[in-house]
Amino acid sequence: MTADSNDRKSPWELYYGPNLGYIEEMYEQYLRNPDDVDPAVRESFEKWGPPPSVSAGSNVNVFPPLKVTTDGSNSIKTVDPAYLKKIVDAGKLVRNIRTFGHLAADNDPLGLTPAPDTRLIEPATFKLTDADLEGIPASLIWEEAPESISNGKQAIQHLKDVYTKSFGFEFAHIHEQDERLWLRRQAEIGMASKPMTAKERIALLQRLIDVEQFETFLHRSFVGQKRFSIEGTDSLVPMLDEVVREVAHDGARHILMGMAHRGRLNVLTHVLGKPYASIFSEFHHSPNKDQDLFPSEGALGINIGYTGDVKYHLGAHRSVKEGETVETRITLANNPSHLEYVNPIVEGFTRAAQDDRSKPGYPVANFGSAAAIIIHGDAAFAGEGIVAETLNFKKLAGYENGGTIHIIANNRLGFTTESKDSRSTYYASDLAKGYEIPIVHVSADDPEACIAAVRMACEYRQKFGKDFLIDMIGYRRHGHNETDDPETTQPLLYQKLRKHPVASVIYAERLKERGFVTEEQVQALRREGLAKLQAALDEVKENDKAYKQPKADEVGSKRRKKDIVTGVPLKKLAPINEALLQWPDGFKVYDKLDRILKRRANTLNEGGKVDWGQAEALAFATILSDGTPIRLSGQDSERATFAFRNIVLHDVENNKTFSPMHTLPQAKASFAVHNSPLAEASVLGFEYGYNVFSPETLVIWEAQYGDFANCAQVIIDQFVTAGRVKWQEKSGLVMLLPHGYEGNGPEHSSAKLERFLLLAAEDNLTIVNMTSASQYFHLLRRQASILGTDEARPLIVMAPKSLIRNPSVASDPAELSDGSFKLVLEQPGLGKKADKVERLIFCTGKMAIDLEAALELKDGQAADAWDWLHIVRVEQLYPFPKTDVEQIIARYPNVKEVLWVQEEPQNMGAWNYVEPRIRARVKAGTTVRYIGRPKRSSPASGFHYIHTMEQQRIVSVALNRSKQN
Repeated sequence: MTADSNDRKSPWELYYGPNLGYIEEMYEQYLRNPDDVDPAVRESFEKWGPPPSVSAGSNVNVFPPLKVTTDGSNSIKTVDPAYLKKIVDAGKLVRNIRTFGHLAADNDPLGLTPAPDTRLIEPATFKLTDADLEGIPASLIWEEAPESISNGKQAIQHLKDVYTKSFGFEFAHIHEQDERLWLRRQAEIGMASKPMTAKERIALLQRLIDVEQFETFLHRSFVGQKRFSIEGTDSLVPMLDEVVREVAHDGARHILMGMAHRGRLNVLTHVLGKPYASIFSEFHHSPNKDQDLFPSEGALGINIGYTGDVKYHLGAHRSVKEGETVETRITLANNPSHLEYVNPIVEGFTRAAQDDRSKPGYPVANFGSAAAIIIHGDAAFAGEGIVAETLNFKKLAGYENGGTIHIIANNRLGFTTESKDSRSTYYASDLAKGYEIPIVHVSADDPEACIAAVRMACEYRQKFGKDFLIDMIGYRRHGHNETDDPETTQPLLYQKLRKHPVASVIYAERLKERGFVTEEQVQALRREGLAKLQAALDEVKENDKAYKQPKADEVGSKRRKKDIVTGVPLKKLAPINEALLQWPDGFKVYDKLDRILKRRANTLNEGGKVDWGQAEALAFATILSDGTPIRLSGQDSERATFAFRNIVLHDVENNKTFSPMHTLPQAKASFAVHNSPLAEASVLGFEYGYNVFSPETLVIWEAQYGDFANCAQVIIDQFVTAGRVKWQEKSGLVMLLPHGYEGNGPEHSSAKLERFLLLAAEDNLTIVNMTSASQYFHLLRRQASILGTDEARPLIVMAPKSLIRNPSVASDPAELSDGSFKLVLEQPGLGKKADKVERLIFCTGKMAIDLEAALELKDGQAADAWDWLHIVRVEQLYPFPKTDVEQIIARYPNVKEVLWVQEEPQNMGAWNYVEPRIRARVKAGTTVRYIGRPKRSSPASGFHYIHTMEQQRIVSVALNRSKQN
């Protein structure tokens, strides 16, 4: 048998029994996805077609093939079944090295990780010898092998060097073939083609020395003060330097960063450019610098800005010029000790920086104009649910940003908790696999590998517009903070750490061995860095007398009292209303919805009534016509949970969508509305970040039910309500929280009004609970008018549910054109005879409508039998309208009792907030009492008949003249 004749015969004829079955399985896999089959086998299928048993009409050779004698030519070897199996096995070995090589990677600086089972990446597992591998051409198992690699042994060795030395690559979970192949090429060829220059290496060493000396200088100069040092993950700073350079070069004009407090001061000074003297001054003038501190994270060492925050929570800005014309602005977000909760804030910053909101329609996002970098802790990345929520933004139209660079500053500890106690996954980064994010594990003690990983991450982001994660594995040189003794919980680790050199020393030795620097040069770099630090400290001490401690009452300025015109003439509202009811030719709206919306056509005419949904649509449209962009998001915001909005319409025949807000002729700015993922904390955080970055935009977050805002409580507590006084962050964010007792149980009733009132102080919020459509119209327009000014505050709206369609809430069109937002509303038809009023009821929200219904008004007037009663609706709860309340109480000299009536239990709702404010404004001897549900642990009953009975009792007691104390 000659070589030529063998080449013309199908190799499948040489297989039988189990070997043929194996080829059949490989062919089925090849049909499903050719790339899942090893290259050599794929080539055989492409050349020879299917094996005989799966080929129609073929005869299967059930007998062993004749022994083939060879003369050493490759063409004959290729048809030797034993040789083919070795090729297949070598291909499996290559695949395993690519998939599991990270398990054997040398990226654990302290050698803390138990030795993994790496048999899957060893030739012996496949019974492959060196001779076997030497006899296989490299191209058969590695299609893109460099010319210098000719056989399988060299290929395997090179791939093991790539996948098991400096880098641990995890790309196998990426489904997109082009992405996976690109990542593989970068790992196997691309990284080696971009070595650092001598100048870059020396600059990297200088940076590591600066990082190290800054921490040790603080440690010596300010003994006992916490700083949450970076030591052990020193390479983070040069990594961030590299990200800034790369994304700025790619055109980013904004770089938005988020991180927790470990390493923050180092990042602030070296990446954000905060002067050494500024940081030293904060330590030097810390009010507690001489105290024996506990290892906590309390507000110690305050850097006062308004009421202030600890210095390791603070953010900063820096502008960096790239060449002559390009300027990039770096922003590090402020962050409380709630660690990963800054993640969605940064994502919101970034999308706001990318969106062009200047034209009607959806904003146009330029993902290249801004980039996000988030630095995570290893325990927090695995443990905090907000991480998964934020990663989920990756491909969502309203939230994506063209790729975030994630870096885990992995120090192997969470406070005192070791990895084995803090996560169930092998790596801290494993969560990212579910979102198909490429992962590279590198050692913090290998700064060149860290820089190479950053370059890969930035190139991937630039090419594919998706997230990338770098797991930088280091350690924590001190305890949780510098006052904490870590040897009480990790004695063996810290005994080892005392002998472990810092990253700058390790890298300096490496460069000296390779001839890039001398010992004299290294010492010169150290002397130079130390001199800068000492000079900055001397400056602070010399200026000590000039330092002025801020006063405790130096807080944000109060809002000025001024009238804001929010009415819109009917002649302007009418064409806007008409435009809102126009859809494209051929666009077929659901018949029922079409009829409902078309009813709005005549509501602005005399005798018409504007309901809640129409009032909102008109408010949005007029705000857009004033040139203010709007962004609205929530789990059902396109139609609204209670189906009153329907601001995005669907064609019943093809499901195409259309929003009249996008074609409104009067609009001068963008309108974005997005159904959000089923999450609250991350989405509210995103919207808060979006609004802080773009304060001129009316940003609205709508909870599906107000109760679900509970899930966003960290964002509410740490950012929305306190961001202004802690960090001087100004926000006009609107939160729509459906609230009202309808008998729908404890999770569908209360937006926890009491919590917001407890958080209200220092003029930080506006909290409302309204009872008319016109009030909502004017409220939205008032909020839009103060955006971007010092008057702006977050607006908390106890939004209605059943009231949305209640006729009592609908408004006369004149109230939209001539009115304004009223802090309080008095019940029409009551209180006309001031001297006869004996009971004054104050209430808010839905309770007021329930009381009105019980009055059985005729033509808007109450019967004379109600002369003894007056009802006042407190529409704005905070800031409390004390002047209005005082004036109303003063009008009724014969009032014997003042009631606060609410639907919430006594320990919830507004009672505890309003009671002292009302009591302080009534005459001596006047009774002030509460009517409502008794104190309860659950907000509402789950039984509708009990709810109805309780609500009837509240109304009955409130309106029964005989029931007085």
